[in-house]
Amino acid sequence: MKVRSLLPDDQEKIVELIAQFRVELAKLRGYHREPNLKAARNELAEYQERHYPIFVAEGSALEIIGYLVCRVDGDVVWVESLFVRSEYRRRGIGSSLYEKAEQLAQELGGDTLYNWVHPNNDRIIHFLRKRGYSVLNLIELRRTRPGEEIAQKVRVGKHEFDY
Repeated sequence: MKVRSLLPDDQEKIVELIAQFRVELAKLRGYHREPNLKAARNELAEYQERHYPIFVAEGSALEIIGYLVCRVDGDVVWVESLFVRSEYRRRGIGSSLYEKAEQLAQELGGDTLYNWVHPNNDRIIHFLRKRGYSVLNLIELRRTRPGEEIAQKVRVGKHEFDY
């Protein structure tokens, strides 16, 4: 397995992974979604237009088996998305991609990566905690969407939030 920057020939291979990533994120929110390749192409085009660094994990048959997208804001590097094909998980691929992003942060003068994480995403929370990421930095708040049913409450410090 090799981690490298995205190449022009990787475009269609990564579109498929982006679409699958969005399907899995929708599941965390309780929604069923089919892979949308057009939306994934648009998402990739937006990343490239904004010059976001994109790293890919390449398997033995030159197959793209995972990717990580970074958003750089000065010396702050945000991980926009990290995805590894399910059949390749728990083999160190996500860690290798993450190490590449951490290296980028250090090269830019930063000392950590920043992550937006869905509270139901136990896998990524476990992954990040194993890597030493445990400081709650921000809370994202929004209004309830029309027709949305709130399943539970979450307490952070002195505050309780609908979730």
